Amino acid sequence: MMMNHSWKSQFKLNPGTIVKGIWHKNQYTILKELGFGANGIVYLAKSEKTQVALKMSDNGMSITSEVNVLKSFAKVQGSALGPSLLDVDDWQSSQGKISFYVMEYIEGPDLLTFIQQNGKVWTPVLFLQLLNDLQKLHENGWVFGDLKPENLIVTGPPPRIRCIDVGGTTISGRAIKEFTEFYDRGYWGLGSRKAEPSYDLFAVGMMMIHTAYPKRFNKTSGGIAQIMEEVRKKAELLPYEGVILKSLKGQYIRANEMREDLLSLVIKRETDNSSKKTVDRKDSGNQSHSNQGLTRQNYKKKRKKGRFKETILLFIFIAIFYGIYIFFFTS
Repeated sequence: MMMNHSWKSQFKLNPGTIVKGIWHKNQYTILKELGFGANGIVYLAKSEKTQVALKMSDNGMSITSEVNVLKSFAKVQGSALGPSLLDVDDWQSSQGKISFYVMEYIEGPDLLTFIQQNGKVWTPVLFLQLLNDLQKLHENGWVFGDLKPENLIVTGPPPRIRCIDVGGTTISGRAIKEFTEFYDRGYWGLGSRKAEPSYDLFAVGMMMIHTAYPKRFNKTSGGIAQIMEEVRKKAELLPYEGVILKSLKGQYIRANEMREDLLSLVIKRETDNSSKKTVDRKDSGNQSHSNQGLTRQNYKKKRKKGRFKETILLFIFIAIFYGIYIFFFTS
């Protein structure tokens, strides 16, 4: 979905252009274009105090709708999924009056770029954050709709997932306003475009798949069979196969359900990895003792040292587990 290109050309603003609100009199200097879509153009601009993102459109109803979404986001306690709303006004340009709103400028790499730069270990961490925020959004009567990696920015440190486009956010029960085919269950023949939590959770499953397919893949036969065939081709997706399948089949009613399953997988993998390392160390120690003919006294010292290391590792694992629990269940 793209906006009218003639409109974009007509209102294309050069760097240095000053946008001054008719009503609030706030002034913004355009720095560069950040992007454009179905309902407007977003610019990076400079206010008196800081850099901001300024979105303008010839569709006043669209502006009003997105402003209402951002206001609703602000009421969701403990969630920072969307940008903060800073100003709403009209600008009297040489081409006529144009509506705009100003929001927090969220800076950082998009979701896929961050994972590619920092490693797949961040995949479950960021998706746990996202599911936590989606749960709060859904509880407040909204469905994100056009959920895709390009709309998700990772800020930090510490890494925190944030959204930069709320244009597709829809009131629960209505028809989805905007969507991108790859993440849309209707496109794959796996459900309606009714705004409900399971619509967003389908998109989350497809985004998890996208982390292993940076260029995505084309629809052929469609349906669950084709998608899961692609999942099974990627070793990094196999641990999450069950979670992805349930999200695609619409078996999660709430985001927290998907989040709990994903968190259980993360904890299980950490436990299994810790146990495997302990067994490997024991095997290595026993082999070394056999080959080198250690004296009984040295062998006892080595076992005592090994037990001490195991205790330290167990303590570290418990601390990590507790940190995960505190971060994800109390955030």
